[in-house]
Amino acid sequence: MTFSGWPEEAFDFYAKLEPNNTRDWWLANKATYDECVKAPFLALSELVTKQFGPLHLFRPNRDTRFSKDKSPYKTAAAAVTESQGGASYYVQISASGLYVGSGYYGFQSDQLERYRAAVADNRKGLAFEKAVAALRKAKYTVASRDALKRVPRGFDADHPRAELLKLKGIHVGREFGTPKWVHTKAAASRITDTWRGADPVNTWLNKHVGPSQIAPPEPD
Repeated sequence: MTFSGWPEEAFDFYAKLEPNNTRDWWLANKATYDECVKAPFLALSELVTKQFGPLHLFRPNRDTRFSKDKSPYKTAAAAVTESQGGASYYVQISASGLYVGSGYYGFQSDQLERYRAAVADNRKGLAFEKAVAALRKAKYTVASRDALKRVPRGFDADHPRAELLKLKGIHVGREFGTPKWVHTKAAASRITDTWRGADPVNTWLNKHVGPSQIAPPEPD
């Protein structure tokens, strides 16, 4: 399949799913998901694999075991790939439109230790602060899954990069909504251009943080 963006039906699918999040509704509309949501993601993966690696499309089902919200399906579709250096590249669609992001969504303990040491360093940290500021100026959002309310122990509370030290992960991205090009092949270049635009932050993270060296837990 040749990538030609996501049709309007893909975004309409999630607009309708939000108030109708049931298994019966999903099964009745699964063909729309397969053709208008899943298929474009798979086509995009083929297009970006050579430069960024294959995209992993997240399952549409929610894990409700430990959640009070028992609605069975996610109200967004997303896919991710990871560079050899450690940074991830992420793309998502929902009723509100297209989001494209990149970075380190969450640090493992060894990554967090390296990140804080580099941010606290006057030369390395200042370079990172400038890279983040430049992306904000370019209308990227800079976010963290979790952030501490206070500067972590061992660092001065009035450190010049206190806000960066509080982060436990960092990802930068752009919200695009649903402009006409989202429904065309031009969406691919917008996505990859956004990923490349994040290079100053990702290059710093790959150099000073890198992939976690902690082994994953043994399966049950």
